[in-house]
Amino acid sequence: MPKKILVIGSGPIIIGQAAEFDYSGTQGCLALKEEGHEVVLINNNPATIMTDNEVADKVYCEPLTIRSVEAIIKKESPDAVLAGLGGQTALNLAVELNKHNIFEKYNLELLGTSVASIQQGEDRELFRELMDDLHQPVPESQVVASVEEALQFTDQYGYPVISRPAYTLGGRGGGITDNEEELKELITNGLKASPIGQVIIEKSIAGFKEVEYEVMRDVNGTCISVCNMENFDPVGVHTGDSIVVAPSQTLTDQEYQMLRTAAFKIISALDVIGGCNVQFALDPHSKNYYVIEVNPRVSRSSALASKATGYPIAKMATKLALGYKLDQLKNPLTGTTYASFEPALDYVVVKFPRWPFDKFSNADRKLGTKMKATGEVMAIDRTLEGAFQKAVASLDQSITNMNPDELYDHLRKPTDLRYFAIIELLKQGVSTDTIHKETLIDLFFLNIVSNLVKAEATIQNEELTKQLLKTTKIQGFTDKKLAELKGVNESEIKQMRKEYNIKPSYKMVDTCAAEFEAATNYVYTTYAGTNEITPLPPNKKALIVGAGPIRIGQGVEFDYSAVKAIQSLRKLGWTTIMINNNPETVSTDYTTADRLYFDPINKEVIESIVEHEGIDLVFTQFGGQTAINIADELEEVGIPLAGISVDTIEQLEDREQFYSVLKKLDIPHIPGSMCHTMEEALDVADSYSYPLLCRPSYVIGGQGMVKVESESELKNALQETDSQHYPIVLDQFTTGMEAEIDLVADGKHVFIPEIMEHVEPAGVHSGDSMAIFPSPNLSIDVKETLKQYAQQIVQEVEYKGIMNIQFLLSEDTIYVLEVNPRASRTVPIISKVSGVSMIELAIRSLVGDPTLDFTNLHQPTFQHVAVKYPLFSSHALPELDHKLGANMLSTGEGMCLGFTVEEAMAKVFEHLPNPFENKQACLVETTGFVKGQSIDLKFSDWIKLKEAQVYMNDQNTEEASLRRIQALKSGITVFTQPSTFNAYIESLSYDPYQPTPLPGSTEKECI
Repeated sequence: MPKKILVIGSGPIIIGQAAEFDYSGTQGCLALKEEGHEVVLINNNPATIMTDNEVADKVYCEPLTIRSVEAIIKKESPDAVLAGLGGQTALNLAVELNKHNIFEKYNLELLGTSVASIQQGEDRELFRELMDDLHQPVPESQVVASVEEALQFTDQYGYPVISRPAYTLGGRGGGITDNEEELKELITNGLKASPIGQVIIEKSIAGFKEVEYEVMRDVNGTCISVCNMENFDPVGVHTGDSIVVAPSQTLTDQEYQMLRTAAFKIISALDVIGGCNVQFALDPHSKNYYVIEVNPRVSRSSALASKATGYPIAKMATKLALGYKLDQLKNPLTGTTYASFEPALDYVVVKFPRWPFDKFSNADRKLGTKMKATGEVMAIDRTLEGAFQKAVASLDQSITNMNPDELYDHLRKPTDLRYFAIIELLKQGVSTDTIHKETLIDLFFLNIVSNLVKAEATIQNEELTKQLLKTTKIQGFTDKKLAELKGVNESEIKQMRKEYNIKPSYKMVDTCAAEFEAATNYVYTTYAGTNEITPLPPNKKALIVGAGPIRIGQGVEFDYSAVKAIQSLRKLGWTTIMINNNPETVSTDYTTADRLYFDPINKEVIESIVEHEGIDLVFTQFGGQTAINIADELEEVGIPLAGISVDTIEQLEDREQFYSVLKKLDIPHIPGSMCHTMEEALDVADSYSYPLLCRPSYVIGGQGMVKVESESELKNALQETDSQHYPIVLDQFTTGMEAEIDLVADGKHVFIPEIMEHVEPAGVHSGDSMAIFPSPNLSIDVKETLKQYAQQIVQEVEYKGIMNIQFLLSEDTIYVLEVNPRASRTVPIISKVSGVSMIELAIRSLVGDPTLDFTNLHQPTFQHVAVKYPLFSSHALPELDHKLGANMLSTGEGMCLGFTVEEAMAKVFEHLPNPFENKQACLVETTGFVKGQSIDLKFSDWIKLKEAQVYMNDQNTEEASLRRIQALKSGITVFTQPSTFNAYIESLSYDPYQPTPLPGSTEKECI
């Protein structure tokens, strides 16, 4: 059996490949270590727990390329490679490594599913041939390598058709169309998106039921179905953009068994070892079905199925890849059943996608076969009504107001608002039959939604008796919603529940529907049924509030912080309890905390957990803006918050109070004002000169933040600002360089490992900026000033815990831009590069660890420099101009290390061509100075070239915007900032480089 194993991760988060692979990869790495293997990891996502030194023995934040992987193989001499946990990225790399004879050259074993099996599952031609051999039905289809071949297919079979590029993720480059013009664009983009230039075009079966089976198979050929899931939305909407229910609700037993048998037959023929996802389309009017696709790896659905059932798919898949059989492995959640035991559920689960359209109001909201969601939430309850309500409550967003005249539009061409449009139409008296005809959503699901609409009407029109209150709580209505419907205060509903003794119960997720004894601490809240969970034994108890679904501005980095907080508290002897609702994350793994509550993050739920468990402290610093924004409600009802009060938070987040603090401390800040109405904002603007920066309060990722050049632009921005986001802040826009620090404080002292320096100038959101850590260019005097300002702010508000401060350096003045009184996006980077666990320090400060002495902490020394860079999901939202500005656009980030900035930069841009060697590769159209080589061609001619790969355009015209969009649609890398482009050009001169692992843990020296 191999001793040293190279695990390939999935890289930075993009739409279609998100935190679920951090979860799966982490579980896999730990399973390998549990078996005594040395784990070497390559994954250039710094935000994840997976790239923490405690997960793997050695972590390489290197490019996920053949060249990079081979260099690590040369250096580390692993015995085997595991690629089944890193999504489509790792799977594609495994195929490429095989193509370049890397496995043979270095005598490496590929663990789990073979390359031949991967190719059969992913290569559309081979997959179709296999299905024909197995007599498994697939839609009428043809593999095409040109637009002409696709047009010939539609001539024969007609429209609508679906295009599916080979070896892509999240439906990238694919879609549904009913006309020739769209088809030409789909096929052109699909051929570019596919690594092998192959697209399958198939006759659309939109409207069929979509059903997924998450299955496992071992080397003996034993197969089990871990979970089957049914999409609320029929075929035609990507499963990542579909509401999903588990287990299936509308299948007959005959249909269920028929598809289960087909899934086993397919994975056996593919010789899959480990986990696999099989998707089917089922005709609702017959027993006919089609196989849509197979993912011969752990997937987004694997994470969902794991959390829905309590069955640790990635861990079991890893052990199966090592050669174990299902009947040899115990399920660690129960401690009694074996992995060959198929999970049984005595509850229902609803997954609801989280889309980025609150950030991108101009994006195309229509949903199809190309995924657009950035994340998802999951809800567990004893009733489907309750699960739907919980899922919506977990989204952590307000629902966009819909035009009453456009409600049917959301039904006919699905959008992210379809579920809510259905509710509105039902309220208007439209029948479920009518909605079914428009959507083809199963009447069973529509009747569930109708039950909720009827319940709302009953609540509004009838007296809230004990029985009605009990019924509505079982259906998932929150106290807040009931209060809103009855026109009373939330506290009155809570008091009524208390008088009627209507309390939540807590149920277990145990994989066996309580058939066997289980040692699980994975629970959910419900008002249906009796309580199964007693409080954890008396001890110091901490509740850590999670960040909810992944979204732009609040990603997996907050899950990293939450997990590190739990680990740190457990080291100090605390009992840890986690609340979160994101099925993709490590924080919702059953092994992370002493107890996991999988529930919406709201005051009602948290208050009930605090009362039930006897919580001593609630931690809100590690769950992003979601946790911070709920702190005031928690403090209001007397819940003990760790570290700082809501007053302190408001001193730092409320602009008027914050500017008063800075003024008192004589610390410069950008001239600005807080405005509570549109009229006030327009009046205030007259006292400043344009451009101005307009931003709402208490939001994440610069949502709604815009740079305005004139009064008319300001009016437009204010009209688009939701009333809930007032007051808004108007700041004078100032140019300069940005820097930021992450610090830990005890109320008097601060600890700052180093300064992070941005590559792009002020005006570009920090989440979209490239950044260098530690800062290579700031003088010692400037660094001392930044640290001094940080110390003054901490001492003034007596801040405890972790904090992020952003600065603007303009000419000779250093301005404080903002303070985030919580863990930030950059904490994982600082921690991993410095070797100092910032979260552990913060926890020790927050709980008053007497052994923590800030005056005795040693500053880390740095042998390496790290470059952080943003990743944009333009493939999923190609209609948007991704020109960098104040509103964050990136969905994830990567990081590379080197001994010099140039070496790290060379790794960041390794995938791009050298325009000095290939002059046709790059076109520059800019008003600013940039270095490098540009071809002398018109844009319209250049973009047709096969060699066209890099486009630089920073102009603010409508024509420039359209060109950037066209370039992105063509798969071209687009730069919109001269400083970023210059960094790319400067990196070209540095070659070759050596793989650089993350520094080993030096926490013992620093803490």
